[in-house]
Amino acid sequence: MTATDSENSLIQVEGLGVTFGRQSVLRDLNLTIPRGQTLAIIGESGCGKTVLLKAIIGLIHPTRGRILFDGRDFFDLSERELPGQRIRFGFLFQQAALFDSMTVAQNVAFPLRQHTRHDAGHIRRTVVERLAEVGLPENVVDKKPAELSGGMRKRVGLARALVLEPEVILYDEPTTGLDPIMSDVINQLILKTRQRHPVTSIVVTHDMRTTRKVADRVVMLYPLARLKPGAPQILFDGPPNQIESGTDSRVGQFVRGEAGERLMEMRETTAEENTAQEGTDG
Repeated sequence: MTATDSENSLIQVEGLGVTFGRQSVLRDLNLTIPRGQTLAIIGESGCGKTVLLKAIIGLIHPTRGRILFDGRDFFDLSERELPGQRIRFGFLFQQAALFDSMTVAQNVAFPLRQHTRHDAGHIRRTVVERLAEVGLPENVVDKKPAELSGGMRKRVGLARALVLEPEVILYDEPTTGLDPIMSDVINQLILKTRQRHPVTSIVVTHDMRTTRKVADRVVMLYPLARLKPGAPQILFDGPPNQIESGTDSRVGQFVRGEAGERLMEMRETTAEENTAQEGTDG
């Protein structure tokens, strides 16, 4: 990494490892994310995408290595400093994670009430503005999440993520469970958010349409359980338009949605388990 890259980097992942009990999920990851970049993190289920996202925001403590945000390690911050760093992030959770007992307005206003001293009038205006940014009219403010469609809940979640005007927005599977049209609405909102606000974005997704539409850069992770010892967990790191031109067949199969070698691995695993069971029974 050059001196210019270092100066422009907002997030640095250095030798990151995360282990839960005996299960390693991430191993020796190194990433530098520049300011203003939209990074898509892709890979099949179980490869550690969401774990990486939560480690970046400090919700999961690394087992090894460290993550620097604007040159500082989250876990070196004092209890007084930590909240100030956390509000620089907005997080759109996989299922929006709205509070069921609160109205839309109360959900979107929650970060403002927790972290600012704005009066009720200012908070109401801000809530309405953020909802308008994600294409929701003012008449939804008094509705409960249960009264909304899946796409509307995602948009309310995005409005809440934007309400403090964060420097970084983390999207965890933003289009999961949505139909193709609503998925594209969310993709367009991700693009518009970047245009309206000077943000750095990290999008965890398995949706290649989202990846191609919103990302400047793509990183593909692979499950550690299926890697040889010492093999790199990052299979691809580059622009979206180059992801299908690489030589790693695992990347191409994921991008095209082909079972390929994965189906063969599953059959071999089943055969090995059956042989082991026969040996035990014998």
